[in-house]
Amino acid sequence: MSQKVLLTSKEVNIILHRLACQLIEKHLDFSNTVLIGIQPRGTFLAERIKELLEKEYDVKNIELGYLDITFFRDDFRRTDKPLEANRTQIDFLTENKKVIFIDDVLYTGRSIRAALTAIQSFGRPAEIELLVLIDRRFSRHLPIQPDYRGRQVDAINNEKVLVSWATQDGEDGVYLITN
Repeated sequence: MSQKVLLTSKEVNIILHRLACQLIEKHLDFSNTVLIGIQPRGTFLAERIKELLEKEYDVKNIELGYLDITFFRDDFRRTDKPLEANRTQIDFLTENKKVIFIDDVLYTGRSIRAALTAIQSFGRPAEIELLVLIDRRFSRHLPIQPDYRGRQVDAINNEKVLVSWATQDGEDGVYLITN
């Protein structure tokens, strides 16, 4: 197994600032916009984006939720191992709000399709956007594209993109893993 560094901690930080600025350009004060981190790994990115917006760019009252999509996936019955669901925590309605889904890696698009179904339980959003740190552009199974992307990566199917977060894994970084 080999590992190649795609993004260093410094590069991840630069990208996070750029993504935060793009969100501000489009949503200004976030009064009608909510952030939804897709469980499990999208929550770390969502928390970092929210923290940047509040501390570095002085945006106030950003609503952040976490969405578990485990039982909304089209492949959840296709595995022999027991599923471990994560916790959905959305303490607000999404009715007529602008929802920004946040995930670390966009791969096949199936997670986002599941999130589109799952979010309907919390109201009918006015619009939904997608922010991802890594877009694996040649791996899509569904016609889903990000509105905000940190970096596009060309990875073939036996390669895996691993995102590490300082709060969870000890350091920020993105790696390409080859088996």
